Amino acid sequence: MERVYDFLKQCGTYYLATSENGQPHVRPFGTVDIFEGKLYIQTGKKKPVADQLKANPKIEISGFVDGRWIRLAAEAVLDDNIAAQEHMLAAYPSLQRMYKPGDGNTEVYYLKNAKAQICSFTEPPVEITF
Repeated sequence: MERVYDFLKQCGTYYLATSENGQPHVRPFGTVDIFEGKLYIQTGKKKPVADQLKANPKIEISGFVDGRWIRLAAEAVLDDNIAAQEHMLAAYPSLQRMYKPGDGNTEVYYLKNAKAQICSFTEPPVEITF
C-alpha cells in the first residue's frame, strides 16, 4: 500500500474513474493519504463524484510519472471519522480554504479490496493488493 501511496504522491495529479447509470466519469484528483493503515482519497459531498461513489463504490485510478503508470481498482468506503478528515486536510493545507473537518461537506474514503499494477514499457509489471 505504501508503494501505491508513494506512486500517487509522485504523480501529483491522478485520474479517478467512477460510473453513473452505465456512463463512465473520469476526473483529475490529487489527494491521497494513509491513516490508520488505510489508503484514503478525499472529495466534497456536494460534488457529483460523491453521489457516484455512494451509488457504486467501485472505482479505478490511473496516474503517470517518469515513464511509468499505475492502474488501481478498488472499492471506496466512506469514513465519517473526523480524525481521518483532519489527517487528510493536514496533509493538504491548500484545501483548508474550502474544507474543514466535520463541516458536512468534507468526505474521505478509504480503499478496500485494492488491486494495483505499476507498469512501464521497460520493466515487468508490479502487482500490489491491499
